[in-house]
Amino acid sequence: MKQVYYNGNVYLGKGAFAEAFYVVDGLFEKAGTNAEVLWAADADAEKIDFNGRFVCAGFNDSHMHLLNYGQSLLSAKLYEHTESLEAVIACLKEHLKKHQPADGEWLTGRGWNQDYFNDVHRMPSRLDLDLVSKDIPIIITRTCGHCCVLNSKALELCGINSSSVPPEGGSIGMTDEVPDGRLFDNAMDLAFDKMPVPDKEGIKRMIRLASKEVNSFGVTSVQTDDYCVFRSVPYDTVNEAYRELAKSGELTVRVYEQANFTELDELKRFVHDGNMTGKGDAMFRIGPLKLLGDGALGSRTAHLTQPYLNDPDNFGFSLFTKEQLNGLISFANSNGMQIAVHSIGDACLDNVLDAFEKALIECPRNDHRHGVVHCQITRKDQLERILSLGLHVYAQTVFLDYDNRIVDVLVDPTLRDTSYSFKTLMKGGACVSNGSDCPVELPDVMKGVECAVTRTSLDGTGPYLPDEAFTVGEALDSFTVNSAHASFEESVKGMINEGMLADFVILSGDPFKVPPRMIHTIKAEETYLGGKRVY
Repeated sequence: MKQVYYNGNVYLGKGAFAEAFYVVDGLFEKAGTNAEVLWAADADAEKIDFNGRFVCAGFNDSHMHLLNYGQSLLSAKLYEHTESLEAVIACLKEHLKKHQPADGEWLTGRGWNQDYFNDVHRMPSRLDLDLVSKDIPIIITRTCGHCCVLNSKALELCGINSSSVPPEGGSIGMTDEVPDGRLFDNAMDLAFDKMPVPDKEGIKRMIRLASKEVNSFGVTSVQTDDYCVFRSVPYDTVNEAYRELAKSGELTVRVYEQANFTELDELKRFVHDGNMTGKGDAMFRIGPLKLLGDGALGSRTAHLTQPYLNDPDNFGFSLFTKEQLNGLISFANSNGMQIAVHSIGDACLDNVLDAFEKALIECPRNDHRHGVVHCQITRKDQLERILSLGLHVYAQTVFLDYDNRIVDVLVDPTLRDTSYSFKTLMKGGACVSNGSDCPVELPDVMKGVECAVTRTSLDGTGPYLPDEAFTVGEALDSFTVNSAHASFEESVKGMINEGMLADFVILSGDPFKVPPRMIHTIKAEETYLGGKRVY
């Protein structure tokens, strides 16, 4: 298959532009002016006119949860109705009317955010969910994924009562010494372990749904944390689902699996089974060990060295002890695995950086590409340590749309002024990729680009630390070539260059030319994977 695409405004990556490119059997063959490419192409090549539209490499979301996104697409979409608690409850009631759970199934919803409620100033509780049903178990997950709420029926099925003890790295919400239905971080497993889980065909259905959705945002590659969605489903079942979809041609996004484990024995079995970073092919490949270090700001569980301003007794908490974190990171590093650790609070980041430093002293590696996911609340000394350790940074600039509203309210000024410092890290030599943490946010790349460029929320809140703003080119590169670097694939994708995979997206506007506050209005019009249109 040979195709010539011409008459475009083609961003090649790293500041370079062209008018046209030539695709042969799913790879970019040549890029340049219209005349250069048309002259180089074979006479029988199909010719496609871009009609002056903006084109760039397909977007690569460097940290998200594809399977979890597919699961959320089958749940009540609470993120569309989170302006009030009343709207959340109404959405659940409407979803229940249309999707009556089968016997033994739960009613699920995802995406509420109490900071947006205009009728109450609190999280939902079991009593609120009991208004939807007292007979059907209900669970709704906060947008951040670090807190969920159960109704009374679900609490009963989970055996959660006044004497229940939360697991390490989690907490059970109590009101008047009675469970209020709220579970935080590791305590959420008390519910997840009791819920019915899909079989492999159900998992494949969720992946199909999510893949098509991310394609609609111009995303052609994802680096995704999937093993934690259904802990009772073996990791090899998830891997098989991906590989079978790829073989049948139904997988429309390239996957780099961020392998999430919480126990050293599980990780050892994974490695001893032959699962190593880089194993796989262009469609599905094993990526880093992924660890969840702490909670999130929105749920007030990110682990900080200074207390939350509106809750002076709360510092959040880490999800691993230092010994557990050191053991997992040292084993993975010494066995050649890449490592990516979620860290939002600076107290958590201290432990993460200590563990990386210890592991690299024990077993030095030149090109490990270990990294910090989120890297939000940071101190100056920590930024310097990230650079000295040569760590990759997995940013989510789209988080600024919401976090601009809460950082001043929650975080001590001594921490606030050195946080979300992605430009500082980039200037210091760190590779900073970008992503959405979907379904925490939608995989809306243009929204992430705008937040990176303006440091301002879409409603005008901000800017927050405007000196940390990216240029448009830096923002696009963070979703393309820098994300490819995160997965050791910068030589095969992320730019429109000869020999690279022909993954590209056609946009409805030029992000370099529209006003910065309008970048989020640009949409993906067509998305191509290996030269084939998938959206």
